[in-house]
Amino acid sequence: MIDLFPTTSDQNMLLEVQRAVAAHAETEDRFDEIRTISGVDQAFAGEKVISGIVTLDYETMEEKDRAYAIVATEFPYIPTFLAFREGKAIVSAYGKLAHKPELLMIGRCGINHPRSAGLATHIGVALDIPTIGVSKSILCGRSEQPAGTGSVHLLMYGGRQIGWVLKSKENCNPIIVAPGHRVSMESSIEIVKHCLRGYKLPEPTRQAHIYANLVKRT
Repeated sequence: MIDLFPTTSDQNMLLEVQRAVAAHAETEDRFDEIRTISGVDQAFAGEKVISGIVTLDYETMEEKDRAYAIVATEFPYIPTFLAFREGKAIVSAYGKLAHKPELLMIGRCGINHPRSAGLATHIGVALDIPTIGVSKSILCGRSEQPAGTGSVHLLMYGGRQIGWVLKSKENCNPIIVAPGHRVSMESSIEIVKHCLRGYKLPEPTRQAHIYANLVKRT
């Protein structure tokens, strides 16, 4: 496969990379029994990206491991091209985990992306690991707004389902859930719901968000 994290700013090359990511992405379950799950989120400090990963026991949500990486940004912020700005830091932090989880939940889009190559999908394909994307807003597609806590609606784009819109907490905007790689549409929402503990975000990405910002402050 071509280099999935090129330093070029040539948009044609970047689009080619995203087409390759989308072509290799799988939306069928290909993972073992989930014993541990890791959440990933990023923080920024000047020209550096901080990627924090927190691994939790899947049943209890008890923390088992954490790791971070700080990498100089080589790419500007451009919507729909976040993997080229944030991806290397995630790969570096993931490599520092003493024990790899069965699944990685990333605080960005998965296949719910105009070219089916959001950050969660990009990382999943690059590392060939199961991933789920959890984001706070709709990047593309349309959905009805879920009403009560725990309710979901399909997120549709181009005549197909690309994710879910989930009302995870009362008095909060819904979150967007989508497969990244090696996870089915049905499993993505089941796993995220399982990881909710009374907050808007599921515990893996919530804890990763807290951790990445803690690293930023220290």
